[in-house]
Amino acid sequence: MALGLHPSVFAAGRFIMWVLTALLLLVPSSGQAVALEKPILSLHPPWTTIFKGERVTLRCDGYHPLLLELRPINTLWYLGHLLLPSHKKSIEVQTPGVYRCQTRGAPVSDPIHLSVSNDWLILQVPYAAVFEGEPLVMRCRGWYDKVVYKLHYYRDSQAVRYFHSSANYTVPQARVSDSGRYQCSGTMRIPVESAPMFSAKVAVTVQELFQAPALRVMGRVEDRGAAHRGVVMRCDTRLHPQKRDTPLQFAFYKYSRVVRRFDWGAEYTVPEPEVEELESYWCEAATATRSVRKRSPWLQLPGPGSPLDLASATSPAPQAAALAPENKPLSFRKPSVSRSVSSVTSFPNTTLSGLLFPAVSAPTAGPPACTQPSPLEQSAGGALKPDMDLLLREMQLLKGLLSRVVLMGLRRTPETPTSLFAVSPGTPESTVVES
Repeated sequence: MALGLHPSVFAAGRFIMWVLTALLLLVPSSGQAVALEKPILSLHPPWTTIFKGERVTLRCDGYHPLLLELRPINTLWYLGHLLLPSHKKSIEVQTPGVYRCQTRGAPVSDPIHLSVSNDWLILQVPYAAVFEGEPLVMRCRGWYDKVVYKLHYYRDSQAVRYFHSSANYTVPQARVSDSGRYQCSGTMRIPVESAPMFSAKVAVTVQELFQAPALRVMGRVEDRGAAHRGVVMRCDTRLHPQKRDTPLQFAFYKYSRVVRRFDWGAEYTVPEPEVEELESYWCEAATATRSVRKRSPWLQLPGPGSPLDLASATSPAPQAAALAPENKPLSFRKPSVSRSVSSVTSFPNTTLSGLLFPAVSAPTAGPPACTQPSPLEQSAGGALKPDMDLLLREMQLLKGLLSRVVLMGLRRTPETPTSLFAVSPGTPESTVVES
Protein backbone atom coordinates (compact mmCIF):
# COMPACT_ATOMS: atom_id res chain seq x y z
CA MET A 1 0.00 0.00 0.00
CA ALA A 2 1.43 3.28 -1.06
CA LEU A 3 2.18 5.72 1.71
CA GLY A 4 0.01 8.81 1.22
CA LEU A 5 1.54 12.18 2.25
CA HIS A 6 -0.16 15.52 2.30
CA PRO A 7 1.05 17.95 -0.39
CA SER A 8 1.98 20.49 2.29
CA VAL A 9 4.63 18.06 3.59
CA PHE A 10 6.35 18.02 0.21
CA ALA A 11 6.19 21.84 0.02
CA ALA A 12 7.78 22.14 3.47
CA GLY A 13 10.54 19.73 2.47
CA ARG A 14 11.34 21.68 -0.67
CA PHE A 15 11.44 24.92 1.37
CA ILE A 16 13.89 23.40 3.86
CA MET A 17 16.14 22.17 1.05
CA TRP A 18 16.10 25.64 -0.53
CA VAL A 19 17.10 27.27 2.75
CA LEU A 20 19.96 24.80 3.25
CA THR A 21 21.19 25.52 -0.27
CA ALA A 22 21.16 29.24 0.44
CA LEU A 23 23.15 28.68 3.62
CA LEU A 24 25.76 26.70 1.70
CA LEU A 25 26.10 29.58 -0.75
CA LEU A 26 26.70 32.00 2.11
CA VAL A 27 29.52 29.93 3.65
CA PRO A 28 32.50 29.33 1.32
CA SER A 29 34.77 26.33 1.44
CA SER A 30 37.10 28.11 3.90
CA GLY A 31 34.37 28.01 6.52
CA GLN A 32 34.29 31.78 7.03
CA ALA A 33 31.25 33.96 6.42
CA VAL A 34 31.15 36.23 3.38
CA ALA A 35 32.30 39.76 4.26
CA LEU A 36 29.69 42.07 2.73
CA GLU A 37 30.78 45.47 1.42
CA LYS A 38 28.83 48.62 2.22
CA PRO A 39 26.10 49.49 -0.31
CA ILE A 40 26.49 52.39 -2.73
CA LEU A 41 24.08 55.30 -2.27
CA SER A 42 23.49 57.44 -5.38
CA LEU A 43 21.56 60.65 -6.04
CA HIS A 44 19.50 61.50 -9.15
CA PRO A 45 19.92 64.20 -10.43
CA PRO A 46 23.45 64.28 -9.05
CA TRP A 47 23.33 67.60 -7.17
CA THR A 48 23.49 68.05 -3.42
CA THR A 49 21.58 71.38 -3.38
CA ILE A 50 18.00 71.78 -4.64
CA PHE A 51 15.31 74.43 -4.45
CA LYS A 52 12.56 74.26 -1.89
CA GLY A 53 9.68 72.11 -3.16
CA GLU A 54 11.81 69.97 -5.50
CA ARG A 55 12.34 66.23 -5.13
CA VAL A 56 15.32 64.00 -5.80
CA THR A 57 15.68 60.22 -5.98
CA LEU A 58 17.99 58.22 -3.73
CA ARG A 59 19.01 54.73 -4.83
CA CYS A 60 20.70 52.06 -2.71
CA ASP A 61 22.68 49.43 -4.61
CA GLY A 62 24.17 46.58 -2.61
CA TYR A 63 24.55 42.82 -2.39
CA HIS A 64 21.45 40.96 -1.21
CA PRO A 65 22.14 37.38 -0.01
CA LEU A 66 19.69 34.70 -1.11
CA LEU A 67 18.70 33.97 2.46
CA LEU A 68 17.81 37.55 3.12
CA GLU A 69 15.70 37.74 -0.02
CA LEU A 70 13.12 35.55 1.78
CA ARG A 71 12.37 38.44 4.10
CA PRO A 72 10.18 41.31 2.90
CA ILE A 73 12.54 44.01 4.25
CA ASN A 74 15.62 44.34 2.01
CA THR A 75 16.73 47.98 2.47
CA LEU A 76 16.81 50.27 5.48
CA TRP A 77 16.81 54.06 5.07
CA TYR A 78 18.11 56.60 7.60
CA LEU A 79 17.65 60.37 7.80
CA GLY A 80 20.19 61.34 10.41
CA HIS A 81 19.46 58.87 13.22
CA LEU A 82 15.81 58.47 12.20
CA LEU A 83 14.73 55.20 10.55
CA LEU A 84 12.49 55.92 7.55
CA PRO A 85 9.44 53.73 6.93
CA SER A 86 10.33 52.87 3.31
CA HIS A 87 12.09 49.58 2.49
CA LYS A 88 12.33 49.97 -1.28
CA LYS A 89 15.53 50.09 -3.27
CA SER A 90 14.96 53.77 -4.18
CA ILE A 91 13.02 56.59 -2.55
CA GLU A 92 12.09 60.20 -3.38
CA VAL A 93 12.95 62.85 -0.79
CA GLN A 94 12.70 66.61 -0.42
CA THR A 95 13.71 67.08 3.22
CA PRO A 96 17.23 68.39 3.89
CA GLY A 97 19.58 66.29 5.96
CA VAL A 98 22.08 63.43 5.91
CA TYR A 99 20.83 60.25 4.25
CA ARG A 100 22.22 56.71 4.52
CA CYS A 101 21.03 53.27 3.49
CA GLN A 102 21.75 49.71 4.56
CA THR A 103 21.06 46.29 3.19
CA ARG A 104 20.38 43.47 5.62
CA GLY A 105 23.62 42.10 7.06
CA ALA A 106 25.82 44.75 5.39
CA PRO A 107 27.41 47.92 6.82
CA VAL A 108 25.80 51.33 6.47
CA SER A 109 26.54 53.23 3.24
CA ASP A 110 28.48 56.46 2.96
CA PRO A 111 26.30 59.51 3.65
CA ILE A 112 24.80 62.03 1.24
CA HIS A 113 24.10 65.51 2.60
CA LEU A 114 21.10 67.08 0.85
CA SER A 115 20.61 70.85 1.13
CA VAL A 116 17.39 72.74 0.33
CA SER A 117 17.63 76.43 -0.55
CA ASN A 118 15.09 79.25 -0.84
CA ASP A 119 17.53 81.66 -2.56
CA TRP A 120 17.24 83.08 -6.06
CA LEU A 121 20.53 81.47 -7.06
CA ILE A 122 22.15 78.20 -6.03
CA LEU A 123 25.45 76.54 -6.94
CA GLN A 124 25.08 72.80 -7.54
CA VAL A 125 28.14 70.56 -7.17
CA PRO A 126 28.52 66.76 -7.49
CA TYR A 127 27.41 64.66 -4.53
CA ALA A 128 30.11 62.02 -5.05
CA ALA A 129 33.81 62.50 -4.37
CA VAL A 130 35.82 63.89 -7.29
CA PHE A 131 39.31 62.44 -7.78
CA GLU A 132 42.37 63.70 -9.58
CA GLY A 133 42.09 63.39 -13.35
CA GLU A 134 38.28 63.24 -13.31
CA PRO A 135 36.08 66.06 -14.66
CA LEU A 136 34.68 68.50 -12.12
CA VAL A 137 31.31 69.97 -13.19
CA MET A 138 29.36 72.71 -11.40
CA ARG A 139 26.06 74.36 -12.31
CA CYS A 140 24.82 77.82 -11.31
CA ARG A 141 21.03 77.55 -11.36
CA GLY A 142 18.40 80.26 -11.09
CA TRP A 143 15.01 80.00 -9.37
CA TYR A 144 12.51 78.04 -11.51
CA ASP A 145 15.36 77.51 -14.00
CA LYS A 146 15.43 81.14 -15.07
CA VAL A 147 18.33 82.10 -17.30
CA VAL A 148 21.27 83.61 -15.43
CA TYR A 149 23.08 86.44 -17.26
CA LYS A 150 26.55 87.89 -16.66
CA LEU A 151 27.48 84.67 -14.91
CA HIS A 152 30.68 84.54 -12.84
CA TYR A 153 32.17 81.53 -11.06
CA TYR A 154 34.48 82.10 -8.08
CA ARG A 155 36.96 79.94 -6.18
CA ASP A 156 38.04 81.26 -2.79
CA SER A 157 36.59 84.70 -3.69
CA GLN A 158 38.63 84.86 -6.93
CA ALA A 159 36.83 84.88 -10.30
CA VAL A 160 37.77 81.82 -12.38
CA ARG A 161 35.29 81.88 -15.29
CA TYR A 162 32.76 84.20 -16.97
CA PHE A 163 29.79 83.33 -19.19
CA HIS A 164 27.33 85.62 -20.93
CA SER A 165 24.40 83.41 -19.86
CA SER A 166 23.66 80.13 -18.05
CA ALA A 167 26.42 77.54 -18.53
CA ASN A 168 28.13 74.86 -16.48
CA TYR A 169 31.67 75.37 -15.22
CA THR A 170 33.79 72.32 -16.09
CA VAL A 171 37.34 71.41 -15.16
CA PRO A 172 38.21 68.59 -17.60
CA GLN A 173 40.93 67.05 -15.42
CA ALA A 174 40.64 68.15 -11.80
CA ARG A 175 43.67 68.60 -9.57
CA VAL A 176 43.99 68.81 -5.81
CA SER A 177 44.70 72.52 -6.27
CA ASP A 178 41.16 72.92 -7.67
CA SER A 179 39.74 72.34 -4.18
CA GLY A 180 38.22 75.34 -2.44
CA ARG A 181 35.02 77.21 -1.66
CA TYR A 182 33.07 77.95 -4.84
CA GLN A 183 30.41 80.55 -5.49
CA CYS A 184 28.55 82.00 -8.47
CA SER A 185 26.87 85.32 -9.23
CA GLY A 186 24.69 86.71 -12.00
CA THR A 187 21.57 88.64 -12.91
CA MET A 188 18.06 87.45 -13.84
CA ARG A 189 15.14 89.12 -15.62
CA ILE A 190 12.29 89.10 -13.08
CA PRO A 191 10.75 90.69 -15.23
CA VAL A 192 13.50 93.27 -15.75
CA GLU A 193 17.17 92.57 -15.22
CA SER A 194 17.99 92.49 -11.53
CA ALA A 195 21.05 93.55 -9.63
CA PRO A 196 23.85 90.94 -9.35
CA MET A 197 22.89 88.13 -6.97
CA PHE A 198 25.24 85.68 -5.27
CA SER A 199 24.80 82.04 -4.35
CA ALA A 200 25.89 80.50 -1.08
CA LYS A 201 29.47 79.22 -0.93
CA VAL A 202 29.95 75.49 -1.36
CA ALA A 203 33.06 73.55 -0.34
CA VAL A 204 34.52 71.31 -3.06
CA THR A 205 37.34 68.86 -2.35
CA VAL A 206 39.29 67.03 -5.06
CA GLN A 207 40.56 63.76 -3.60
CA GLU A 208 44.10 62.51 -4.21
CA LEU A 209 43.97 59.47 -6.51
CA PHE A 210 47.28 58.05 -5.31
CA GLN A 211 50.19 59.24 -3.24
CA ALA A 212 53.46 60.48 -4.69
CA PRO A 213 55.62 57.38 -5.25
CA ALA A 214 58.79 56.52 -3.36
CA LEU A 215 61.66 54.61 -4.95
CA ARG A 216 62.86 51.78 -2.72
CA VAL A 217 65.67 49.22 -3.01
CA MET A 218 64.32 45.69 -2.62
CA GLY A 219 67.61 43.78 -2.77
CA ARG A 220 70.23 42.25 -5.05
CA VAL A 221 69.67 39.61 -7.71
CA GLU A 222 72.43 36.98 -7.39
CA ASP A 223 70.87 33.71 -8.52
CA ARG A 224 70.77 34.62 -12.19
CA GLY A 225 73.51 34.79 -14.76
CA ALA A 226 76.15 37.48 -14.70
CA ALA A 227 74.27 39.46 -17.35
CA HIS A 228 71.13 39.63 -15.17
CA ARG A 229 72.68 40.49 -11.84
CA GLY A 230 71.90 43.83 -10.27
CA VAL A 231 69.82 45.72 -7.73
CA VAL A 232 66.02 45.58 -7.76
CA MET A 233 64.20 48.88 -7.20
CA ARG A 234 60.47 49.27 -6.65
CA CYS A 235 58.28 52.30 -7.28
CA ASP A 236 55.87 52.25 -4.33
CA THR A 237 52.65 54.24 -4.07
CA ARG A 238 49.21 53.81 -2.52
CA LEU A 239 45.82 54.27 -4.20
CA HIS A 240 42.82 55.80 -2.47
CA PRO A 241 40.65 53.05 -0.89
CA GLN A 242 37.73 53.93 -3.18
CA LYS A 243 40.00 53.70 -6.23
CA ARG A 244 42.12 50.70 -5.32
CA ASP A 245 41.19 48.96 -8.61
CA THR A 246 42.64 51.77 -10.75
CA PRO A 247 45.53 50.40 -12.86
CA LEU A 248 48.79 52.34 -12.73
CA GLN A 249 51.87 52.31 -14.92
CA PHE A 250 55.46 53.03 -13.90
CA ALA A 251 58.54 54.49 -15.58
CA PHE A 252 62.12 54.64 -14.31
CA TYR A 253 64.79 57.26 -14.96
CA LYS A 254 68.55 57.46 -14.49
CA TYR A 255 69.28 61.11 -13.85
CA SER A 256 67.47 62.68 -16.87
CA ARG A 257 67.51 59.62 -19.13
CA VAL A 258 64.68 57.10 -19.39
CA VAL A 259 65.87 53.59 -18.53
CA ARG A 260 62.42 52.01 -18.76
CA ARG A 261 59.35 53.58 -20.28
CA PHE A 262 55.86 53.31 -18.82
CA ASP A 263 54.89 49.71 -18.15
CA TRP A 264 52.63 47.83 -15.75
CA GLY A 265 55.53 46.50 -13.67
CA ALA A 266 56.44 48.47 -10.54
CA GLU A 267 59.98 47.00 -10.30
CA TYR A 268 63.16 47.64 -12.26
CA THR A 269 66.53 45.88 -12.02
CA VAL A 270 69.62 48.06 -12.27
CA PRO A 271 72.39 46.06 -14.00
CA GLU A 272 75.42 45.34 -11.84
CA PRO A 273 77.87 47.51 -13.87
CA GLU A 274 75.54 50.54 -13.51
CA VAL A 275 75.24 50.10 -9.75
CA GLU A 276 78.86 51.21 -9.37
CA GLU A 277 78.35 54.46 -11.33
CA LEU A 278 76.81 56.27 -8.33
CA GLU A 279 74.07 57.76 -10.50
CA SER A 280 70.74 59.02 -9.12
CA TYR A 281 67.50 57.32 -10.04
CA TRP A 282 63.84 58.27 -9.77
CA CYS A 283 60.53 56.82 -10.90
CA GLU A 284 57.16 58.05 -12.07
CA ALA A 285 53.66 56.63 -11.54
CA ALA A 286 50.75 57.51 -13.82
CA THR A 287 47.31 56.40 -14.90
CA ALA A 288 46.90 54.59 -18.20
CA THR A 289 45.62 57.80 -19.86
CA ARG A 290 48.42 59.89 -18.26
CA SER A 291 45.79 62.19 -16.78
CA VAL A 292 47.59 61.96 -13.41
CA ARG A 293 51.37 61.67 -13.20
CA LYS A 294 53.52 61.88 -10.08
CA ARG A 295 57.27 61.42 -9.65
CA SER A 296 59.36 60.24 -6.73
CA PRO A 297 62.36 61.96 -5.08
CA TRP A 298 65.88 61.11 -6.15
CA LEU A 299 67.61 57.95 -4.96
CA GLN A 300 71.35 57.31 -5.18
CA LEU A 301 72.57 53.73 -4.99
CA PRO A 302 75.56 52.88 -2.76
CA GLY A 303 78.92 52.69 -4.44
CA PRO A 304 81.06 49.64 -5.10
CA GLY A 305 81.98 47.67 -2.01
CA SER A 306 79.34 49.41 0.13
CA PRO A 307 76.83 47.18 1.90
CA LEU A 308 73.29 47.52 0.61
CA ASP A 309 71.23 48.98 3.45
CA LEU A 310 67.58 48.54 2.56
CA ALA A 311 66.49 50.91 5.31
CA SER A 312 68.64 53.82 4.09
CA ALA A 313 68.44 53.15 0.35
CA THR A 314 65.01 54.67 0.05
CA SER A 315 64.08 57.93 -1.58
CA PRO A 316 62.96 60.31 1.18
CA ALA A 317 59.88 62.42 0.95
CA PRO A 318 60.75 65.96 -0.22
CA GLN A 319 59.04 67.69 2.72
CA ALA A 320 60.58 65.37 5.31
CA ALA A 321 64.04 65.93 3.86
CA ALA A 322 63.54 69.69 3.92
CA LEU A 323 62.29 69.87 7.50
CA ALA A 324 64.61 67.41 9.24
CA PRO A 325 67.65 69.36 10.53
CA GLU A 326 69.73 66.24 10.86
CA ASN A 327 69.54 65.70 7.10
CA LYS A 328 71.22 69.02 6.32
CA PRO A 329 74.87 68.85 5.20
CA LEU A 330 77.50 70.14 7.60
CA SER A 331 78.83 73.62 6.91
CA PHE A 332 82.62 73.83 6.66
CA ARG A 333 82.86 77.55 5.82
CA LYS A 334 84.76 79.89 8.13
CA PRO A 335 82.37 81.31 10.71
CA SER A 336 81.98 85.06 10.85
CA VAL A 337 83.66 86.80 13.80
CA SER A 338 81.09 88.25 16.16
CA ARG A 339 81.84 90.43 19.16
CA SER A 340 80.45 89.25 22.42
CA VAL A 341 78.56 91.65 24.71
CA SER A 342 80.50 92.55 27.81
CA SER A 343 79.04 91.20 30.99
CA VAL A 344 77.47 93.68 33.42
CA THR A 345 78.71 93.58 37.00
CA SER A 346 76.85 95.06 39.99
CA PHE A 347 78.84 97.16 42.43
CA PRO A 348 77.60 96.91 46.01
CA ASN A 349 77.65 99.89 48.44
CA THR A 350 78.16 102.41 45.63
CA THR A 351 76.28 105.66 45.38
CA LEU A 352 74.13 106.51 42.42
CA SER A 353 76.64 108.95 41.08
CA GLY A 354 79.32 106.34 41.36
CA LEU A 355 77.60 103.62 39.34
CA LEU A 356 79.73 102.37 36.52
CA PHE A 357 78.20 101.54 33.14
CA PRO A 358 80.45 99.30 31.10
CA ALA A 359 80.77 100.13 27.45
CA VAL A 360 78.71 97.72 25.45
CA SER A 361 79.74 97.23 21.88
CA ALA A 362 76.94 96.48 19.46
CA PRO A 363 77.14 92.98 18.02
CA THR A 364 77.91 92.59 14.39
CA ALA A 365 75.12 91.91 11.93
CA GLY A 366 73.98 88.31 11.73
CA PRO A 367 73.78 86.14 8.64
CA PRO A 368 71.35 86.99 5.81
CA ALA A 369 67.74 86.09 6.41
CA CYS A 370 67.73 83.28 3.84
CA THR A 371 70.93 81.52 4.99
CA GLN A 372 71.16 78.83 7.63
CA PRO A 373 73.51 79.80 10.53
CA SER A 374 76.36 77.44 11.16
CA PRO A 375 76.57 75.42 14.40
CA LEU A 376 79.37 77.72 15.60
CA GLU A 377 77.21 80.79 15.11
CA GLN A 378 74.35 79.10 16.92
CA SER A 379 76.61 78.26 19.88
CA ALA A 380 77.87 81.87 19.98
CA GLY A 381 74.31 83.16 20.01
CA GLY A 382 73.53 80.80 22.90
CA ALA A 383 76.49 82.17 24.89
CA LEU A 384 75.35 85.78 24.38
CA LYS A 385 71.83 85.18 25.64
CA PRO A 386 72.64 85.00 29.43
CA ASP A 387 74.69 88.25 29.22
CA MET A 388 71.88 90.04 27.41
CA ASP A 389 69.35 88.83 29.98
CA LEU A 390 71.56 90.13 32.80
CA LEU A 391 71.91 93.50 31.06
CA LEU A 392 68.17 93.80 30.69
CA ARG A 393 67.61 92.99 34.34
CA GLU A 394 70.16 95.63 35.41
CA MET A 395 68.54 98.23 33.17
CA GLN A 396 65.10 97.48 34.63
CA LEU A 397 66.55 97.75 38.15
CA LEU A 398 68.18 101.08 37.30
CA LYS A 399 64.87 102.38 36.00
CA GLY A 400 63.21 101.46 39.30
CA LEU A 401 65.99 103.16 41.26
CA LEU A 402 65.64 106.40 39.30
CA SER A 403 61.89 106.46 39.85
CA ARG A 404 62.34 105.97 43.60
CA VAL A 405 64.96 108.75 43.72
CA VAL A 406 62.49 111.13 42.11
CA LEU A 407 59.76 110.16 44.56
CA MET A 408 62.09 110.55 47.54
CA GLY A 409 63.13 113.98 46.29
CA LEU A 410 59.49 115.09 46.13
CA ARG A 411 58.63 113.71 49.56
CA ARG A 412 61.89 114.67 51.36
CA THR A 413 61.52 116.76 54.54
CA PRO A 414 64.26 118.66 56.52
CA GLU A 415 64.21 116.00 59.22
CA THR A 416 64.79 113.19 56.74
CA PRO A 417 68.44 112.58 55.85
CA THR A 418 69.38 112.32 52.22
CA SER A 419 69.29 108.70 51.07
CA LEU A 420 70.78 107.08 48.10
CA PHE A 421 70.24 103.65 46.68
CA ALA A 422 72.83 101.21 45.58
CA VAL A 423 72.45 98.05 43.61
CA SER A 424 72.50 94.84 45.59
CA PRO A 425 74.21 92.11 43.61
CA GLY A 426 72.22 89.21 45.02
CA THR A 427 68.59 90.32 45.11
CA PRO A 428 66.42 92.55 42.90
CA GLU A 429 65.39 94.59 46.00
CA SER A 430 67.14 97.93 46.66
CA THR A 431 68.92 98.77 49.98
CA VAL A 432 69.05 102.16 51.68
CA VAL A 433 72.51 103.67 52.30
CA GLU A 434 72.41 106.73 54.56
CA SER A 435 75.03 109.39 54.03
